[in-house]
Amino acid sequence: MNKTELLNKFSKDGEQRTQLARVLDQMQRADTRSIPCATQFLSPALRASVELLLDACGHPKHRFCGGYEDAERTVCVFLPHWQEAEDYVAEEELAAVSAAFPRQADLTHRDILGGLMGIGITREKLGDILMGDHEAQIVCLREALPIVLSQFSQAGRYPLKLQEIPLSQLSPAPQTVKEIHDTVATLRLDAVVASGFSLSRSKASQLITTGRVSVNHLECLKTDRLVEEGDVLTCRGLGKCVLAQVGGQSRKGRVILTLHRYL
Repeated sequence: MNKTELLNKFSKDGEQRTQLARVLDQMQRADTRSIPCATQFLSPALRASVELLLDACGHPKHRFCGGYEDAERTVCVFLPHWQEAEDYVAEEELAAVSAAFPRQADLTHRDILGGLMGIGITREKLGDILMGDHEAQIVCLREALPIVLSQFSQAGRYPLKLQEIPLSQLSPAPQTVKEIHDTVATLRLDAVVASGFSLSRSKASQLITTGRVSVNHLECLKTDRLVEEGDVLTCRGLGKCVLAQVGGQSRKGRVILTLHRYL
């Protein structure tokens, strides 16, 4: 398929078409110039679409990186033929900043993100923002680093003390996971969503048909889609759960499930 055909197939709207076109441009640039080329930061949903697009392109040499393992927001780096993924150094594209704030400041992720966007940093130039004790750790494109260090002086009404830190010093908080053991009549999406988020089947169906549920970060409107072991289910406003294990059948013929819900 040519570029137009790929975009027609994998874009759900005009905004995503533009985003995927930029990804294809970087892929072509890496190939023609024989240098590593990176996209801007991708949301989990956009990354899932990019992965489908790259599969259709013959799976060109690339890697996703976000500054630390299991980062939510990542860039896609296309590699030239002479470079292996393990040889690529993420610091070529990414940087990290520690923003310390006073003890009395009760700053949130929203405060930090709002402050960054207030100085003109777009979301595509920002990766994850990790909140800790009196400190936020910010991952950004290296090209945005000078602006962050020179202009991001406060969040809300509180001053910030900034310094660049190595990516190796990023310290994401461990995620809290609730393990759920349940049985369902079927592995239909509505049944598993109801189990994972403690909802009625009808409420789960409503969330799916109104576009609030994604499977592996891709929106799914089909309540009868079959879910598989390892699938990631997200629901706007409720969070994320993973179908960790599909067991056998109970005495009543229901499917035994283990789900991990992230709190």
